[in-house]
Amino acid sequence: MKSAKNRTIDISVEEGKEYLKRCISLSEKIEIDTVTDKTICGDTFETMKFLPEKFADLVIVDPPYNLDKNFHGNKFKKTSDDFYAEYTERWVKAVKACMKDTATIYVCCDWQSSSAIYDVLCRYFKVQNRITWQREKGRGALTNWKNGMEDIWFATNSDEYTFNVEDVKMRRRVVAPYKVDGKPKDWEETTEGNFRNTYPSNFWDDISIPYWSMPENTAHPTQKPEKLLAKLILASSNKGELVFDPFAGSGSTAVTAKKLGRRYIGIEQNEQYCVWAEKRLEMADEDNSIQGYADGVFWERNTASLQKSLRKNVIKEKRPE
Repeated sequence: MKSAKNRTIDISVEEGKEYLKRCISLSEKIEIDTVTDKTICGDTFETMKFLPEKFADLVIVDPPYNLDKNFHGNKFKKTSDDFYAEYTERWVKAVKACMKDTATIYVCCDWQSSSAIYDVLCRYFKVQNRITWQREKGRGALTNWKNGMEDIWFATNSDEYTFNVEDVKMRRRVVAPYKVDGKPKDWEETTEGNFRNTYPSNFWDDISIPYWSMPENTAHPTQKPEKLLAKLILASSNKGELVFDPFAGSGSTAVTAKKLGRRYIGIEQNEQYCVWAEKRLEMADEDNSIQGYADGVFWERNTASLQKSLRKNVIKEKRPE
């Protein structure tokens, strides 16, 4: 029995039959409207053959890393760097055909697969940057340094692409406030403390891996946080545009895109993960909040109580006398 506070989504395929029925499969070429805002259940390499060309404004890819991993019955085996590079090139070619000329692609990876993915991306895209994010999870290792970081490669199809930097600012505490003529310079003075909305860098230390008490958490072994995906989606797409995820997993990209007013398409071959994705998409109709993102800015970790306090103050200020 799970604790009452354990909100992990782990319903079985049998329990989630109604969710699985909402997913679709493809066996022939289709128009993009047929699959928009849908989870496609099927092999991504076969499915992408039936999708039209140049439909995606943004692609977020979280492929299997070059590690031994059991994805609820679908096993991915660690292989040689060369073979993994060939595997990467297969999906990169297929994904590129789906992207608009002005589209952006983000690719998640760990330190072992990062160089192979970078080499392939350079041949097909303009690599703009590498994001490194801190994933504080795990108990460490006895004979090596604990792996606490992952990479995300940021690449574009051309020099013309979307980057909404004002939409991804981070709110940080001001430790040494600086004033000019007695007034705050580039920071805000509040009853809860002093804050500055800063431009984002390519190192993110404000991300929390989903855990058992978070409503977004599922039993997927490599689930990405909605907060992380929100940064990518807000920066590199606009409302109403289409976000594509060819390795959808438990639906984090699609759910976050929906919460942020974007359209989405996800492909996932594991029926169990499709059920969880559809369950989460349904939940997003009732609650479109993203943990760590509020009032149009991203907050540092461990500031949930402060966010609530500030929101209460805003509500009070807006109430009519």
